[in-house]
Amino acid sequence: NHIFHSDRGVQYASRKMKLIFNKNSTIKQSMSRKGNCWDNAVAESLFKTIKYECTNRYKFKNYLQAYSKIENYIQWYNTKRLHSSLGYKTPLEVEIQYWKNNKKVA
Repeated sequence: NHIFHSDRGVQYASRKMKLIFNKNSTIKQSMSRKGNCWDNAVAESLFKTIKYECTNRYKFKNYLQAYSKIENYIQWYNTKRLHSSLGYKTPLEVEIQYWKNNKKVA
């Protein structure tokens, strides 16, 4: 399954977009809360980083080439790239540590 997150712009809240999501059950629409611009801050920051570190460096010949490059970048970003805001760990390392620390004891 995939999540399509956006703000509440007219183009994303339109009937046409709702029909697309209703026809394709593998894509779930996610929108920011009304009047809360901070909902999109994390997504916007990620998009800025992907553009700066990945897509602006290439001229893609087709959709599949762009998809492959972005998919590889996201895999690297989550498993190899060290994040200063995470104590110079990867997002995957932080998530693994979270789940180790928050195990439910039966």
